[in-house]
Amino acid sequence: MPEWRSLEDLVADIVLLADERISAVPVRECHEPLVDVREAAEIEVDGRQADPDGDYARVRLGVLRRLRRAQSCLPQGYRLVVVEGYRPPELQESYFAERVAFLREQHPDWPAARAHREASRYISPPEVAPHTTGGAVDLTLRGPDGRLCWMGTEVNATPEDSQEACYTDAANISHEAAANRARLRAAMARAGFVNYPTEWWHWSTGDRYWAFTAGEALAHYGPLRAD
Repeated sequence: MPEWRSLEDLVADIVLLADERISAVPVRECHEPLVDVREAAEIEVDGRQADPDGDYARVRLGVLRRLRRAQSCLPQGYRLVVVEGYRPPELQESYFAERVAFLREQHPDWPAARAHREASRYISPPEVAPHTTGGAVDLTLRGPDGRLCWMGTEVNATPEDSQEACYTDAANISHEAAANRARLRAAMARAGFVNYPTEWWHWSTGDRYWAFTAGEALAHYGPLRAD
C-alpha cells in the first residue's frame, strides 16, 4: 500500500504533462500499428467511451502485449477493464480547449499560462498527449464478484468534483478503494506502464511521459492520425 501524504505534498511532487521537460523528450517513432484490444479475450473493453470508428478500443501492438502481461499479474478473479485507448489528435485538442475555457471561466484572474498548466492536471496538452500516440489506456478493474471494483472515484472524475480523490495517491478514499488501486498499480507497473499521478486510471508506455518517468532517453510512440 502507498504511504499517504497530504494533498499539498502530492501536488508539489507531480510533474505535469505541461512541464517543458516532457515536451523536451525526443521521439524516435517505432511505427508499431494500432490494434484492437477487443481481440484479446482475456481483457474486457468497456463501451462508455465508444466512438463510431472504434478508436477508443485501439492501442499500439506493444501496449496490447503489456496489457496482457498486466492481466496475468492480477490476483485470480480480477480483470482489466479498458475504457479508452487511442484518441485522435483533433479530439484531444477539443477536450483540452474545453478544459482551459472552463478554468478561465472559474478563475478569470489566472493568466493563460496558468490555465494551460492547471488544465494539464486533467487533460493532456495536445502536443504531448499520451492518448494520441496509442500508448495510453484509461482502465479500471472488475472483481471476482463480477462487479466493477470501487476505486474511490469514477474513471474521468475531475479534481474539483472528486475533492482531488482522482489523484492516484489521494488519502480521502476508503480502504477498499486504496486496496483496489494498489492491485491495479502493481500489475500495471510490473508490465512496464507508468501512471499519470493526477488520474488513477491513466497508464501509458512508450510515450514521452513514460520516457521521462522511466528515465528513458527516447519515446517510441509519437502522435498518430488514425487510418
